[in-house]
Amino acid sequence: MRTKYVLLLTLLLAGCGEQATQPIESSYGKNPVLPAPNKTLLPTVNIAEAQGWPAGATPVAASGLAVREFAGGLDHPRTVFVLPNGDVLVAETNAPPKPDDAKGIKGWVMKKVQRRAGAATPSANRITLLRDTDGDGVADVKSVFLENLNSPFGMALIGQDFYVANSDAVVRFPYQDGQLRITVAGTKVTDLPAGTINHHWTKDLTASPDGTHLYASVGSNSNVGENGLPAEEGRAAIWEIDVKTGSKRIFASGLRNPNGLCWEPASGALWAAVNERDELGSDLVPDYMTSVKDGGFYGWPFSYYGQHVDTRVSPQNPALVAQAIVPDYALGAHTASLGLTFAKGARLPAPFTDGAFVGQHGSWNRKPHSGYKVVFVPFANGQPNGAPIDVLTGFLSKDDKAQGRPVGVAIDRSGGLLVADDVGNKIWRVTGASKAAQLP
Repeated sequence: MRTKYVLLLTLLLAGCGEQATQPIESSYGKNPVLPAPNKTLLPTVNIAEAQGWPAGATPVAASGLAVREFAGGLDHPRTVFVLPNGDVLVAETNAPPKPDDAKGIKGWVMKKVQRRAGAATPSANRITLLRDTDGDGVADVKSVFLENLNSPFGMALIGQDFYVANSDAVVRFPYQDGQLRITVAGTKVTDLPAGTINHHWTKDLTASPDGTHLYASVGSNSNVGENGLPAEEGRAAIWEIDVKTGSKRIFASGLRNPNGLCWEPASGALWAAVNERDELGSDLVPDYMTSVKDGGFYGWPFSYYGQHVDTRVSPQNPALVAQAIVPDYALGAHTASLGLTFAKGARLPAPFTDGAFVGQHGSWNRKPHSGYKVVFVPFANGQPNGAPIDVLTGFLSKDDKAQGRPVGVAIDRSGGLLVADDVGNKIWRVTGASKAAQLP
């Protein structure tokens, strides 16, 4: 039986011959190309094996930019959050136990794929604080800020209350400016959908500008509802949470795996980066970023990109499909776009002044690879305005091994762009090239 599994894994990793017929650029922008689905007996599996960075190596910064290691020696850093005093918090985290997720042959294969991608290590379950005391662009203080969490991901601060989105709940802790460590027990604000499947376990978090509400993202419990729609209750959604009472409601739904919650500075709208469905071929479906409308429905699982029906889903829901909102901007098929932040506060040269930075973790279901980089999407008047521009590349080696995989992105207090790299176990810092030349 094990020989059969090995043969199956070999076939999957070979991609069964299926590959992209469209250039990846065609699946970016306001009007991505959406060819007919290319369903195969076995899904394309083309994961870049996790290798890590050779000594002294860095990603490649775009012209006019420079990149430097801000901190290393971390344990699967996924998200970054900058405190008002400039301290940088890093969620060192991985998936919680999910005993009922993807059982059988497919589950066995996906576990092998995760191990190959460097995503099978136990979760450190902590948040680490990094501080740059001398302003040289490198953290020289490293402190365990919070520990014994449950696969933490999203972070937010409202006044002196620090919030963490664990994989199963939002928890509040008291915080004082400059504090290096929190040791008091947290208070649960509200539960979030979790359970023994918990397929998309990452729960992102942001606070409303007025501090009255939190917004938490909850990914789906499957690819396209194959675990049954009852398992999807409250999932594939963004929740709005009252910080005083803990009461919550679904703010928007039909978002397969939303992450990168943040507020667009010109319009004041909430935006998210969303990972779309897999196993429709290398050219489908583009991940995307979009403004998120109160009460809006974005298609999952019944349709994608508006009314493009996914015939794998049964029973269908034509009434909901008719309401499905077309996303604002496609970010490329299978790029796994997870990190999202806007350029407000950044001190980077043109063209990186008005727009959004996106951390693209990288594909597993596309041949050839897509993602594995950080891109910038220009904006004008609160809306995307132009083709994406590479910010950091070089995460894939010449032999297609993953030296790093970018995830969360944030702007630090000095205007640099911070990028979490969960394979390189580092935080990178991007500045203007002239600024970098002035540092020690």
